[in-house]
Amino acid sequence: MAPPVPQAGVRTAATAVDPALLRRAERLYRELHAHPELSGAERDTADRFAAALEAAGCAVTTGVGGYGVVGVLANGPGPTVLLRAELDALPVAEATGLPYASTATGVDADGRTVPVMHACGHDLHLAAVAGAVARLAAARSAWRGTVLALGQPAEETLRGAAAVLGDGLYDRFGRPDLVLAQHAAPLPAGMVAHGAGPMTAGSVTLEVTVAGRGGHAAMPHLCVDPVVIAANIVVQAQAIVSRQVSPAEQVALTVGTLRAGGHPGVIAEQAVLGVTIRSLSDVTLDRILGAMMRTIHACCEAAGSPREPEIRVVSRAPAYRADPATTAAVRAAHERAFGPERIAWWPSSLASEDFPLLVADGIPSSYWMLGVVGPRQWRAAPGTGAAEKLGHLPTNHSPAFAPDVALALPAGVEALVAAARTRLAREAA
Repeated sequence: MAPPVPQAGVRTAATAVDPALLRRAERLYRELHAHPELSGAERDTADRFAAALEAAGCAVTTGVGGYGVVGVLANGPGPTVLLRAELDALPVAEATGLPYASTATGVDADGRTVPVMHACGHDLHLAAVAGAVARLAAARSAWRGTVLALGQPAEETLRGAAAVLGDGLYDRFGRPDLVLAQHAAPLPAGMVAHGAGPMTAGSVTLEVTVAGRGGHAAMPHLCVDPVVIAANIVVQAQAIVSRQVSPAEQVALTVGTLRAGGHPGVIAEQAVLGVTIRSLSDVTLDRILGAMMRTIHACCEAAGSPREPEIRVVSRAPAYRADPATTAAVRAAHERAFGPERIAWWPSSLASEDFPLLVADGIPSSYWMLGVVGPRQWRAAPGTGAAEKLGHLPTNHSPAFAPDVALALPAGVEALVAAARTRLAREAA
């Protein structure tokens, strides 16, 4: 059955947020969307988010783990709830045609100037957290405790959560009793989806440098060709998933980049591969990683590579498994806020997040998907069910990804407030 499509103008709990508050949140969203910044370079984004938190009454600290921002909204003794959103954007050239579309550029890790876009909804997440904090600040009589608003840097590189934790996030601001986050998804705007079991995959990203012996392409017998070695690694790696992992497990191994040489008549000195491994099981992830290491070394040895391959772990994040008790409580709160018909189940995904690092020590948590597709766009997408329509809608990381802010933002604000009140509400004491 197709999910219900919220209509603009229909008054639900999500659209009953104070209009002035929503205007401020939407203005922040548009500013963030028009001025995105790459991972590790989120200076202006952090400043805008910090200013919004200060305007809501938070005590704000910047420069946490890089450009991380922490806002503290204290309201007497009680539990501490952390609302997390991400600061960074992606190297994508925007093609939405929006009046506030990004024309920004940035410098990537290789020193190249690239287009930058908020193609994953992080701007929406930030605006929703700012709106939720403002809403809680305006209703202090209904709750007690402390709200921490975290603007986390470098999520797209899976380095930001570790950075803010390494900079003493919980030592400096207190260990939260509950950590909450949401993520934009190609579902009807006004809907929320929760998961059961593993929601996001554990992942490892590798940079592999294969050594060769360069020379003239007319004399390959006097050289060791690193491109051939790298190509063999790519081919042999495919057998890891197909022959060393159970078909019942969800895994993916991708060689996403291969860089070598600068001239077709020259055999290069080295080749560099970028590899990502994903699994819903951290045990399986370790097993695949070990198999990949063996494959790389074997291919290099077989070809007579003059040096051992250099294998660098660029980033790593564990799988995120939904916290059953907390998920049930937050899902029930969302059903009360939005109506049961607007709450769905979300299947496991091989997308990765560093959010699990924030709750790795057993801190209760809830992470849900927030629908962002407007009614007209949803109806126009071919297909009768959600699965069919999703294949025709711009997904996260697409140049055409454009949330319906009028519906998705108030829903995001309400979803965070309702979830936070499961621990902060005075009657929950």
